Amino acid sequence: MASAHIWTLGILFTLSGLRAQSVTQPEDEVPVAEGDPVTVKCTYSVSGSPYLSWYVQHPNQGLQFLLKYITGDPLVKGNYGFEAEFNKSQTSFHLKKPSVLGSDSAVYFCAVSD
Repeated sequence: MASAHIWTLGILFTLSGLRAQSVTQPEDEVPVAEGDPVTVKCTYSVSGSPYLSWYVQHPNQGLQFLLKYITGDPLVKGNYGFEAEFNKSQTSFHLKKPSVLGSDSAVYFCAVSD
């Protein structure tokens, strides 16, 4: 069975001065078999209301937008079958996909701004 490798790297967008904010993706790589579900974890710290996003970068390609949370429904549906759920109490915004494809092998970026 083929596999996919999900690499992670957290990024910050500081748009409003010197407020304290951070994002953490605890796993550098998430190996997963094709067809299996995947969860890419992201926790954040921000002094105001968070604006959270996920991006993907496939080999030899530019950064592509997957999804974002600003307000409202905590479950956000995104591109390519991905979704993420905003959890304020756990300060998390984990990216999920129920069935991974080999073409999902890429670097995934969790981003936060306030």
